[in-house]
Order: sequence, then structure tokens, then C-alpha cells
Amino acid sequence: MGGCVSTSSRSTLSSRSNGERVAQTGLGIGFCGQKRTKKTFSDHSYTLQNLHTLPNRIFTNGKSQTSCIFTQQGRKGINQDAMVVWEDFMSDDAIFCGVFDGHGPHGHLVARKVRDALPVKLLSFLYSYQSRLKGSSKTCFKGSVKKSDGGDTEKDGSAEEKLNLSWRDAFLKSYKSMDKELRSHPNLDCFCSGSTAVTLVKQGSNLFMGYIGDSRAILGSKDSSDSMVAIQLTVDLKPDLPREAERIKRCKGRVFALQDEPEVSRVWLPFDDAPGLAMARAFGDFCLKEYGVISIPEFSHRILTDRDQFIVLASDGVWDVLSNEEVVEIVSSAPSRASAARTVVDSAAREWKLKYPTSKMDDCAVVCLFLDGKMDSESDYEEQGFSSATIQSNHSGNAAESDDGQKSEPSLQRNFTVRSSDESDTYGRLPVEIEGNEETVAAEDQNWSGLEGVTRVNSLVQLPRFSEERP
Repeated sequence: MGGCVSTSSRSTLSSRSNGERVAQTGLGIGFCGQKRTKKTFSDHSYTLQNLHTLPNRIFTNGKSQTSCIFTQQGRKGINQDAMVVWEDFMSDDAIFCGVFDGHGPHGHLVARKVRDALPVKLLSFLYSYQSRLKGSSKTCFKGSVKKSDGGDTEKDGSAEEKLNLSWRDAFLKSYKSMDKELRSHPNLDCFCSGSTAVTLVKQGSNLFMGYIGDSRAILGSKDSSDSMVAIQLTVDLKPDLPREAERIKRCKGRVFALQDEPEVSRVWLPFDDAPGLAMARAFGDFCLKEYGVISIPEFSHRILTDRDQFIVLASDGVWDVLSNEEVVEIVSSAPSRASAARTVVDSAAREWKLKYPTSKMDDCAVVCLFLDGKMDSESDYEEQGFSSATIQSNHSGNAAESDDGQKSEPSLQRNFTVRSSDESDTYGRLPVEIEGNEETVAAEDQNWSGLEGVTRVNSLVQLPRFSEERP
């Protein structure tokens, strides 16, 4: 069972909730035989408190130079989705994008914590790797990795392998460090709360991705006839996937679906019908980390081509009602690029009402990254009813951002991401066959309760874990 937990190694990044610096050294990723870019991470020293002041980082509804992002609260309580786009991430041509879907009573806090801390951790580990290469042959962190037709194929293949290994190592270590920080966080109870993550870094034509949970990323690309096609870039890491279910059961966890939602497999403790987590990998959820739920990300590397048009990252509130092809069509036909993310969310909201009229709509968060680096003119953007780089939408359902970059929480009387224990006890189960920033928890969060009639929730928490005093 110990092998199922991935939170034991030390982190080279100092990231704490008391506001101390999260990056003790800068990231100066060099180019292979090229002049260093003007903007590097080494030019700054960030804290989680001043991270939101970066000019090229957006995390509320709006647009950047190459992307647009939008989130809308569902009907289950506070919006637990978070998102971020960070341009000039480690060099002028590097962009970090992420979508994070929280669940459980404190899921909104977990998602925002991961949104802020994970990119900085990734930068730190990339810098650490690059520092170890000083004095030896350096790995290029920029540009395309293409194999030549001549005798350098073996050499180029080795360079590509080193590039993959370095980025894979950085993603794995940053995710591991993030989960470790959540476990020891003094003000955030992640015992039955957690978050998904789908993250990517685009640098030149290289696309590096790491993800856990069931948030998804797709690529809109043109085929040989110049028709738009959807390419799924990630796998929804749900408990009914054979390898995920096998690991969970090997670690004594249980996987089954309730009779009223046979299509939703969940993870349960071996000794209790709780918490009913609807994903196999997540940050937090430490009540299940000994029973097969892990935070180890899947990693992938892709070389983008001129036919690739845009990437869409979104939480499962979108994918539950819209197919990959439908999302590509919506983005391609949006009135403007700046409104693409909002158009996807609006379409998802309509589909929720049509397909699941008795269900409560889930939160939705969307990031649209346009790969040619172009966006609409400012005048076109304002015609869509937006203000400028970052905006707040009245109907988005987001709590207002405070001066320190954190969202000031409304009074939270109920949390719709769970069911009451009485309701859950009335449902049977269906077995699954295997085929192969400092944020203080509001007092109201401590007294959350579930509502009847809720479907497609991510965690059916029943554990008496949440109290105002920690043991």
C-alpha cells in the first residue's frame, strides 16, 4: 500500500503559506547555441502573495495575447474550478496553461492553491535540472526537436530523449511536491478534499503536458482536406480504467458505481462506503492515498505542426455534456477568438439544461490557447462585451478577487459537491469489472452538508473528519 503514495520525497522548492519566497534561485533556461532571451525567471523573485501582479499571468475571466479563459459557477455551490495562463513562463516563447477542478468541502481552496503553487514548483525543478547540467552537455529547453535525414539521426534521437526525460522529471517532481505541501498545509484540510489538474507548457513547437484526474485537453487541428478535427491530448483518469482499478484494488480500495448512476465509478474506503471519489488520481484526498488514489501525473510530449490551430483545456463540467468534436466546432465558429472560452461555457450550460434537466449543472472552466499567437484586436474584444486583459463577469458566479490575489469567500452555507449520508445509504452499488497563497478556511465550510437530488458529483463524503480544532 505504501507504494501507492507519492508524497515522500524532498522538494528543492521552498513554498509555504506564510508568504516567504517560493523561488530562492532564478530560472535561466538557455537556448542551444542561441542568445539568451530578455525575460527569464531569474529576473524576478516571486511570492504567492505577489504572483497575481505578474503582467503576463491571468487567472480570472478574460484574455491574454494568445489565449482566452472563462469560468462559470454551476448550481452546486461555490465555484470550485480554477484556471491560469502564464505567458513568458520561462522564456519569451513559453506559455503555461492549467485547469484545476476542486471537489469536497474545501475543493475550491485546493484548486486555487494548486493553481498558484504548481507552476512555480515546475519552474524550480526545471531550473534545478538545468543547473545540474552546467559544465556538461546541456539539454535544450527551447524549440522543436526534429530528426534529420542524415547521419545525425541517432544524435538527434538522444537529444529528444534527454528533453523528454528532463521535462518528465520536472512534472513528476513538481506534482509530488505539490501533494506533499497540501498534506502538511496548516490551514487547509485536504483529508476529503482535492483537485484535478491538467497542465501544459508550450515552448516553440514543443508541447509538454502533465495531468491527473478527469479534466481534459484537446487539440483542434486541420486534416489533409483542411477540415477541423479534434484530437484528445489527455486520458480521463477515472476509476473504471483497467490499470487504475487494478492499482486501487491492489491497495485494498474498492471501486463500484451506485445504482442511480451506473455510469459513474467511484473509489471507496475498504471499511466504509465513503468518500466515493469519481477519479483515480488527484491532489489531496488523503483519506484515499493509502488505498490506490495517487497524484502521479501522466506525462506526454508532442511536436506541434502548422496544421494545429488551438488547444482547449476544460473541467469535466464541459466534457460531461459536450464532445471533443463539438468543442472544436464551437471554438472554430466563435464570434471572436477572445470570446471562444465563454462561448464554450455558454454552450455547455445550455446542454446541461437540455440533457440533464433534473441535475444541477457542474462548474465549468475553459482555457483556449491559439497556437499562432494571434488574438482579436482590442476593439473587436470590447464589442463582445468584455473590458480588457482580465475581467469579471456578472453571471460567471466567481467570488471577487481581493487585493492579495485570493478570492474573498461568500458565506457558504452548503456545499453541493457531496450528498447527505442518509441519501447515499439508500442507493445500492454496482461492481466494476476489470478488463485489462495562504487561504483560511471559512467557518461556514466546517458545517457543510449535502443536498438531495444531486448527480454527477465528484465526492460523496461521509467521513466525520472536519472539525475546527485539529488533533
